[in-house]
Amino acid sequence: MAKKPAGTPALEILAKAGVVFTVHEYDHVAKDHFGDETVAALGVPAERVFKTLLATVLGGPKPELAVGIVPVSGQLDLKSLAAALGGKRAEMADPAVAQRSTGYVVGGISPLGQRTRLRTVIDSTAWEYETMLVSGGRRGLQLELAPADLVQLTGAVVADIGRRS
Repeated sequence: MAKKPAGTPALEILAKAGVVFTVHEYDHVAKDHFGDETVAALGVPAERVFKTLLATVLGGPKPELAVGIVPVSGQLDLKSLAAALGGKRAEMADPAVAQRSTGYVVGGISPLGQRTRLRTVIDSTAWEYETMLVSGGRRGLQLELAPADLVQLTGAVVADIGRRS
């Protein structure tokens, strides 16, 4: 019998919303490169696994912490993230700030169920797939869901914010 994954705020939000999703668990061992670990453990193309990154957007009315969601096969284009949110530039958030704001640990930050709801931008490549994978709120826990459901649940903007590596 498969074990039931430990509850996270992300899982609770998905269950409450009634959207269709699949839980993928694996034994987490990596100290960094969490996305690469996910791809290897689950055998899913890196373009379908998305990482949740926090950045501070500058040049708007005031500095703002925001979320960028991009494939693990690429990088977050900070200038494009800022533009999508009406800013001039952005810089990656300090990991401690990201953890405090979201309530999740780095490598397990989910776009869903964050302690502080932040404006979110999802890279437009997500629409190339019927489903995408994002962190479920802890390392070794991924959630597979339709991009449209993630947009709806996060109130995200969709824009070209990823750079392919």
